[in-house]
Amino acid sequence: MSDTNRIKKRVLLTGASSGIGAVLAEMLSDMGFQVFGIGRDFEKNTEKESKTAVTGDFRPISCDLLDTDALIKTVKDIKREGEIDVLINNAGCAYYGLHEELDVSKIKEMVRTNLEVPMILTQMLLRDLKKNKGTIINISSVTALSQANPHGAAYGALKAGLRSFSSSIFEEARKHGVRVSTIMPDMTKTELYRNADFYVEETEGAYLEPAEVAEAVRYILERPDGVVIPEMVLRPQLHRIYRKQK
Repeated sequence: MSDTNRIKKRVLLTGASSGIGAVLAEMLSDMGFQVFGIGRDFEKNTEKESKTAVTGDFRPISCDLLDTDALIKTVKDIKREGEIDVLINNAGCAYYGLHEELDVSKIKEMVRTNLEVPMILTQMLLRDLKKNKGTIINISSVTALSQANPHGAAYGALKAGLRSFSSSIFEEARKHGVRVSTIMPDMTKTELYRNADFYVEETEGAYLEPAEVAEAVRYILERPDGVVIPEMVLRPQLHRIYRKQK
């Protein structure tokens, strides 16, 4: 079968409208995947949207991940067009500070975005992924490795939960050929830290670029059949984080 007639593998990617997700969407399209990218707001990325719309490799889908009914409908609509081969749970949400200073709505938003949504999407797609010997990649955080995350207690706990969930799903599905990987990046230059009570020095080597996380995804996807990378940790060379002065 020629390359032009070959059916493309299909990726469902969350958080595709900005940050790591936007870079991932472009990279995966260039790799030859058909990418269904769910994001909250693609208006800020109109240039990329128009570019990918021409090729048909990337389909931006506006959906609030916290609207569970809308999310389920969106995924069912995607599945009607064909089975998913790769699920990338990339969307994340973080609020930092002393735990008693977080209001309940922020805690709920973090719980649902960082853990509930990946669990729901995995449940909806796992049968297809087993059938296709597919891949799940969960973007967690280096905080998942820490025994304590002061000023980020809830976020660290949720990312640790995502790491544990990934390991369990791999053990459940590995005999069906499903690969499950968790990527745990350290400080990455995205908007995730806009609400933080700390900042990173603007020095090369003190933070990761979104493209470096995307390249980790590429590496995992390009491993030969039978090879799984359960976990990958990415850290900048330097550690230069400072507390914001009130």
